[in-house]
Amino acid sequence: MSIRSRGTGSRRRRLTLGGVLAASLALLVAPLTATSATAADAADAPAGEPTTLEVGELNPGQAFMGAGELAHGETPQEDERQFIPFAPTDGVQGIDVSHWQGSINWTSVRNAGIQFAWMKATEGTTYRDPNFNTNYPNAYYAGVIRGAYHFALPNSSSGATQANFFASNGGAWSADNLTLPGVLDIESNPYGAQCYGLSTTQMRNWIQDFYNTYKSRTGRDVVIYTSPSWWNTCTGSWSGMAGQSPLWVAHWTTANSPTLPGGFNVHTVWQYTDSGSVSGISGAVDRNQFNGSRDRLLALANNTP
Repeated sequence: MSIRSRGTGSRRRRLTLGGVLAASLALLVAPLTATSATAADAADAPAGEPTTLEVGELNPGQAFMGAGELAHGETPQEDERQFIPFAPTDGVQGIDVSHWQGSINWTSVRNAGIQFAWMKATEGTTYRDPNFNTNYPNAYYAGVIRGAYHFALPNSSSGATQANFFASNGGAWSADNLTLPGVLDIESNPYGAQCYGLSTTQMRNWIQDFYNTYKSRTGRDVVIYTSPSWWNTCTGSWSGMAGQSPLWVAHWTTANSPTLPGGFNVHTVWQYTDSGSVSGISGAVDRNQFNGSRDRLLALANNTP
C-alpha cells in the first residue's frame, strides 16, 4: 500500500484519541547534522503527512504526531470524513510540524495568527529531524513561541536514555519568553505492536523514567502528547502523570471540547485537527488550541505561576 500525501484538500480524520543572543540559541539547538539515512528519509518523504498508513509502512524516523493512531486504524470510516467547521479555531492558536511540512515561512505563520508551535526534534535514540535546526531558530525570530518534541519508542531503550538524547538534541529549555518545555509524544507504535510490547506497568515506569530524567536535565515538567485511546489501553488510564505533566490531547472531533485520557481532569493543549491550513505552510498542518490566554501560554513558556 502506497503512502498518499495530505494536501489542503485532504479530508479530516477524527480521533478519540526577544531577544536572546545567537550564542544562547546555539546552546539550545545542538548541532543536528543529519545522518545519511536521515537525509535519505527526508528526501524520500512526500510533501505533507500521509492520509493512509499501515503499520510498518513508514521508515524509522518518519513518524509524526498522530502517525501511530493512523497506522492502527484509529480513524473513522471513509464516509465519516468530511470538512466541518471547528470551534477551536478561536483562542490562542498553534501548530506542530516536522520535516513532512518542508520549508516553512515562519513570518507568514506568525502573521496568520499562530502564536505557538512545537516541532519534531528527535525520535528514539538516534534520529534527529533534518528540518529542526532551521525551524527552531526561524520560528523564534518570527516571534512564535516554540518548543521541541520527541517521538517516543519505548521498545528501543529506557525512558532515561531517550530523555537524555532529546535534551541534548533540541529539547533543552531557557527562560527567554519564547521557549516552551519539551514534549513527549507517546502514542500508538507506527512500526509495530500498539503498546510497543510493554505491559501497562512497564509503560508507566518508562514514562516516569523519561519524565524524571528530562526534569533533572532541564528543570521543566515534560508535556505529554497522547490520545485517549492509546493512553487508556497502554497505561491503563494511569493518573500518575496528571499532577506532573501538562497534557496535550489529540482528539480530532466536531465537539467543542476534547475527550481526555483516563486519569487526567484538564488539558493544556488540544490538537483538534490534522488538516488545518496556515499561510506560510504548503499543504495541511496539525492545528492546536491552548487552553487559556496568551498570558498563561507565556507562563508555561517561562515557568512562572
